Amino acid sequence: MKQNISESELEVMKVLWKVNQATSSEIIENLKDKSEWKPKTIQTLITRLVSKEFINVDKSNKKSYIYSANINEHDYKNYASKSFLEKLYNGSINKMVLSFVKDNKLSKEEIEELKDILRDE
Repeated sequence: MKQNISESELEVMKVLWKVNQATSSEIIENLKDKSEWKPKTIQTLITRLVSKEFINVDKSNKKSYIYSANINEHDYKNYASKSFLEKLYNGSINKMVLSFVKDNKLSKEEIEELKDILRDE
């Protein structure tokens, strides 16, 4: 993967991860209550995701194409997390955690939970 998914494109991916495959009309229907995007905007997002190869398109049905995710949600989250870490913290999870701890004033419960997670790993 060379490119990231924009926040808008991610909304389309979430639909496909939830339903596995869908036509553009079904994707538009799923997003109509979550956004104020026009159908043409959603179609543009779908087209971008196809060109980035995050979405497969089955063109065997001439009436409507069937879209499906080319990457599962778990794999994309891993990729995006690593990309985020690399971009902002030079790949160091320690620097990221320290930054969150210092800047977000964790409660004692949150600190204990973090310690428990680190002990278990």
